[in-house]
Amino acid sequence: MENIVIGIEGLVGSGKTSICKCLLDKIDNSIIFHMGNLYRGIILALKQKYKTIENMKEHLKGINIRDEIERLNINCKIENRETRVYINNELAPEEDLQSPEISMGVSVVSNIVNNNDAFMVVRKMLQKMQEKYNVIVSGRAILKIYPETQYHFFVVADLKERINRKFIQYKGEVSKEELEKHITKRDELQKDSGFYEKNSKTIVVDVTDCKSAEESAELLLSKININLAQCY
Repeated sequence: MENIVIGIEGLVGSGKTSICKCLLDKIDNSIIFHMGNLYRGIILALKQKYKTIENMKEHLKGINIRDEIERLNINCKIENRETRVYINNELAPEEDLQSPEISMGVSVVSNIVNNNDAFMVVRKMLQKMQEKYNVIVSGRAILKIYPETQYHFFVVADLKERINRKFIQYKGEVSKEELEKHITKRDELQKDSGFYEKNSKTIVVDVTDCKSAEESAELLLSKININLAQCY
């Protein structure tokens, strides 16, 4: 059976990563491509080089981001069926990649650079992965990067629920008031970047009432027309 690509996008804080991890246990010969972490790795490497988001913004004006990615020596390796981001051959810490500052930096930079340059890098990575695996992709603009994606989901949840999920993720270290500002701002930036666009292939799934990531994953699986008996 030909390997498939399942793209999972969604609103900030809707639980995309957790859903992907649950799907990994349900689909045979599958891996997760954390595309969002690759973008975060680029921002983390740029911040290490230019110290602040503002300096980064100034440098990136008119720059080919694909060339910058090559100079920064950023790549993904598959470990335990998930991609891990390496910068100069050193593993990028997950807590750094998921920090509010780096997350915001991705949204800011996507409004500055020509995203098609970065998309070309990601597309080549994804093509190589599909040759060997069923690929579960968590990221943005998946259909623009890889139109061949067989299933494309856009996960939504109401704002209050998304704030609660981020509050748990950050272990209460960021207040709900700050998280509301952060999520609302990122929503605006993502929308302006075109990352919330959908097309006829997109299946919108509302997970507000799902009590767990497992329940959300089962909801997505119910909309996938493949023989799950061969995937478990």
